[in-house]
Amino acid sequence: MAEQTTVNAAPARSRKLDEEREQAILRAAYELLGETGYQGLRVDAVAARAQASKATLYRHWPTKAGLVVDAVQCCKVDDPPPRDTGSLRGDLTAWFTQIGETITGHEGPILAGLFMAMHTDPDLAGELRAMRESKVPFAEAICARAAERGELKPGYNPGLIDEIVPALLFMHCFALGADLDEAFIAHLVDDIILPLLTR
Repeated sequence: MAEQTTVNAAPARSRKLDEEREQAILRAAYELLGETGYQGLRVDAVAARAQASKATLYRHWPTKAGLVVDAVQCCKVDDPPPRDTGSLRGDLTAWFTQIGETITGHEGPILAGLFMAMHTDPDLAGELRAMRESKVPFAEAICARAAERGELKPGYNPGLIDEIVPALLFMHCFALGADLDEAFIAHLVDDIILPLLTR
């Protein structure tokens, strides 16, 4: 997966900073997060890379957790909407493959490290839970298309995808150290998600 070259509009937390200056700080924090992990990230290192003062960082981000979450929101690549392949199985396979590419790409280890750090940093845990991006809208769109084709009957629950798929992909990749290959994606689609949606 190609690494991001642009950043989104910066969060509202630090509006008093010049936009270019703010993005430079957040980009520096995100880069260092990928290099050192959350526990190893130091504010003075962020300040040095962004050519800013530590006082500036502490004034706008009193906590490391706040700085890191703003950096993730600013620099994380947005997932594109799942494409319409013409079938429910095809849509799910393409989408889960896309999620898997994100997990195995540059951002995956960063997010996995943040999830682990949530257990020891309550501030970070609160910030990340507040910013969590639900996959339900994407799942609803895919299932609605399938219902229009007659592939799903009323009563299906698209929320099951959000509950199950990201966790299984992370577990398979990081806990088991296994590849998110075509065989695993097919297993996830055919043996788990399709039976749950069509039961």
